[in-house]
Amino acid sequence: MNPFTVGLIGIGVLIILLFLRMPVGLVMAAVGFAGFYYLTSLEGALGILRTVPFTTAASYDLSVLPLFLLMGSFAFYSGLSERLYNSAYKLIGGAPGGLAMATVIGCSGFAAVSGSTLATAATMGMIALPEMKKYNYDPALATGVVASGGSLGILIPPSSILIIYGIITEQSIGKLFMAGVFPGLILASLFMLCIAVRVRFNKKLGPPGIKTTFSQKIASLKDSWGVLVLFVVIMGGLYLGLFTPTEAAGVGAFGAFLFTAFTRRLTKKNLIAAVTETMRSTAMIFVIVIGAMIFGYFLAISRVPFQLASFVGDLQVPPTVILICILVVYLLLGCIMDTLAMVILTVPIFYPVIVKLGFDPIWFGVIMVLVSEMGVITPPVGMNVYVIHGVAKEVPLFTIFKGIVPFLCMMVLCIILVVMFPQIALYLPRLMGP
Repeated sequence: MNPFTVGLIGIGVLIILLFLRMPVGLVMAAVGFAGFYYLTSLEGALGILRTVPFTTAASYDLSVLPLFLLMGSFAFYSGLSERLYNSAYKLIGGAPGGLAMATVIGCSGFAAVSGSTLATAATMGMIALPEMKKYNYDPALATGVVASGGSLGILIPPSSILIIYGIITEQSIGKLFMAGVFPGLILASLFMLCIAVRVRFNKKLGPPGIKTTFSQKIASLKDSWGVLVLFVVIMGGLYLGLFTPTEAAGVGAFGAFLFTAFTRRLTKKNLIAAVTETMRSTAMIFVIVIGAMIFGYFLAISRVPFQLASFVGDLQVPPTVILICILVVYLLLGCIMDTLAMVILTVPIFYPVIVKLGFDPIWFGVIMVLVSEMGVITPPVGMNVYVIHGVAKEVPLFTIFKGIVPFLCMMVLCIILVVMFPQIALYLPRLMGP
């Protein structure tokens, strides 16, 4: 068989094994090793198996991941999420639908320091759902807003998905972070607009919460200073060129550590838990990345991505149509695959196509993440939905899925806006220079 056919068979076998819920990293490594062995030799395949794990684990670029994960863990144990929600609650909680909008603000803020969609959904679910239940919020709206708001964790920087995308495509992680700022803020605003419009026509969906005075609203702002300082220092340092992404991650982790100590929550138990969770998450991600690197060597020698790019480039079809087809593939895969695994599997295949069509790689990274966000709240996988169901067991899964439909529409609208107006994503990165 020719290398291209072997490559296609390898991709097919990989997808089947992933559907069978086999471990992602191990499956990618096994298929990549077998394919490389078939196309070259056993000695060559063993050479990759010996060198890739070490070079990946020793990669300076990848060290940004555990540092940002550590920052998120410290942020969780410092109580930043509770402070954020309480601040937003006092500011707008007294308005109809105010608690749901405060949840979106809380999710956005916590996403800015955690970079994890599951952590954002789980944390805000435990904080916000009891309050919304207390004020008789519609269960579909309450659970839907937390599940959807949690998805902001993979778009608003620092985002682990954008980091992986940047490493695979050799794009600037700093520019990718900057590109995610405006789309993330726009999506959060669309979520809040959706809540406001729905509650205006049906006030029973989100009754007003407790009223607060103007002085109480101003005083509540002090609860959000920790997130603002971390976000401004990290993004400001990247924008001004003061930090590399890895240095920014280190500064962020140290800042979150100091904040945890300042709030007197840096107990021995919390410190051990934060470090342990970071190590566990880092190990999981690194196994997947190592497997993806081995599979990537197989794809490269099979020339599947390059032949696909050449084939697409020769088609007499507008580039936008091909882009839409790629995004539909991402949407479908996002419904049945873990986001990280999907990105690592598909980016090496689709990236050459995107470059061949003349699209900006930074812009495409943001679009890809926006579409991936939809995958974490759509059935049958919809991981955020199952996280929220674990927090609110009394709410049926169907009710939660029903609640996320309006927010899915807002995601589609945001994707359309970023596709039609690329400057939304590219304005800040281009200000950073070449």
